[in-house]
Amino acid sequence: MGIRLKRVYDKPTKADGRRVLVDRIWPRGLSKEKAEIDEWLKEIAPSTPLRKWFGHDPARWKEFKKRYAAELRGRRDQVEKLARLASKRTTTLLFGAKDAEHNNAVALKEYIEELG
Repeated sequence: MGIRLKRVYDKPTKADGRRVLVDRIWPRGLSKEKAEIDEWLKEIAPSTPLRKWFGHDPARWKEFKKRYAAELRGRRDQVEKLARLASKRTTTLLFGAKDAEHNNAVALKEYIEELG
């Protein structure tokens, strides 16, 4: 069990387990059928102001993670729900960003793992 990360545009596989989109905005040009998403947790995504401030700028990554963690502390129920889900079944957090290293799904996974 555990949490995996995957770009939502990548082909779904059985190894993904439960597929959870963690972006606030639906991925451009992708139909719901093609995405094969089990759940969309847009409430757990960074707030619009934080997302716009970050702009996927790697220079802002460290500060983004800090600010996002502060937001996640206010969404404890959703974070715990996701952690419980991942403890029972492989869960893949899906994201739309092109940068696979600096995005909210990476930060969310790290946050959940630190809660341990």
